[in-house]
Amino acid sequence: MKLKFLVLLLVGLLAMSVTGCGGEQGGKDGESNEVYVYSWGDYIDYETLKSFENATGIHVVFDEFDTNESMYPRVAEGAVHYDVICPSDYMIHKMISNGLLRPLDFSKLPNAKEYIGEEFYKQSETFDPGNKYSVPYCWGTVGIIYDKTKVTEPVDSWNILWNEKYAGQILMQDSARDSMMVPLKLMGKSMNETDKEVLNQAQEMLIQQKPLVQAYVIDEVKEKMINSEATLAVVYSGEALIILQENPNMAFAIPKEGTNLWIDSWVITKDAKNVENAHKFIDFMCRPDVAVMNFDYLGYSTPNKAVKDLETNEEIKNSPIAFPSPETYKNQETFKYLGNDMDEYYNSLWMKIKVNN
Repeated sequence: MKLKFLVLLLVGLLAMSVTGCGGEQGGKDGESNEVYVYSWGDYIDYETLKSFENATGIHVVFDEFDTNESMYPRVAEGAVHYDVICPSDYMIHKMISNGLLRPLDFSKLPNAKEYIGEEFYKQSETFDPGNKYSVPYCWGTVGIIYDKTKVTEPVDSWNILWNEKYAGQILMQDSARDSMMVPLKLMGKSMNETDKEVLNQAQEMLIQQKPLVQAYVIDEVKEKMINSEATLAVVYSGEALIILQENPNMAFAIPKEGTNLWIDSWVITKDAKNVENAHKFIDFMCRPDVAVMNFDYLGYSTPNKAVKDLETNEEIKNSPIAFPSPETYKNQETFKYLGNDMDEYYNSLWMKIKVNN
C-alpha cells in the first residue's frame, strides 16, 4: 500500500504529463478522443488513466477538487464542461435535485452491472433513487483512530472526544456535516437532522469541546497520526488503514452510537460534451483489474466484489477495515442532501463553532 502524501509531488507531475491536467478545456466541443474528469485530489491511481488512454485512444483531461462544496459551484456555473465527476452521496443527491446530472445508460456499463455489489446500489438508493445517475467507486465509514499507548479506557463511544484528559490531543474533521454528525449521534439523533433546536444543541456541544481540540483537519490527519502528533482523531476508514500500517501504536474503532457510511460515486454531468467517452471511462474503472489497482493505491474500501480475490497482500485481504463484515455497515446512515436552506444552516452553525473563542 502506498503512503500517498509522501509521493504526492511526484504523482502530481506524472498526472500532469499523462492527462494534461488544467482548468481550461481545449479542442473543439464534442471531440471523440477526449473525456474531462473532475475528482478528489489524489483519489485515483494515475497508472489507470494511462491504461485507459492506451486501451481506448481517448485522452483524459483530469482536474481535482478538495471538497464537495468547492466542486459544486464550479460545475453548477459551467466554468468547465466536465464529463465525469466523483462526488459524495449527499452531493450527488443535491446535484440530481438541481438538475446537474445526466441519467446513465447502463447498457453501456456492463462492468458496473456485473462487478459492483448489489448492497452498494441498495445503499445508494438513499441519495440516488432508482440508481439512475451514479456508479459507486469507493466507500467507507467514519470512526476514531487513537494511540493505544496513551488511551487506556475503551474507545467505543464518541463521548471520549469530550474527555478533558485529552485536551489539545484531539483532531476533528474540518467539515460541517462530518463534525456535526458526532454530537448528533451522541444525542441519539439522525446525522440528517433538520430540527433546528436539535442542531443548535449539537452546535453547543461542539463549542464546549473546542478547547480540547488541537485542530480541525482534512488530509493532514494522516501525517499527524502517523507521526503521533495527536492522541485521538475522527478519520475515514481508508485513512485509518494507511495510518495503522505506518504506526503500530494506533487502533481504530467505530463508536457504538453509529456513524456515517459514505459512498463516492462516478456520475455524468448534464452538460457533458463527451457522453460516450464518459460511459467508457466509468465502465473501465469498474473492471476488476483496474479496480484493484485503485484499491491498492487508495486504501479505501471498494464496492467492486471481484477485488478481494485479486488482492495479493494477505494482510490487507484479511483486514476488517479494508474488507469489513456486513455487520460493520448494517444500520449505518448515509448523508442526504437536506435542501439549500438547511445546507446554509449547517454551514452557519459550523462557521460559528470555528470562530468561537
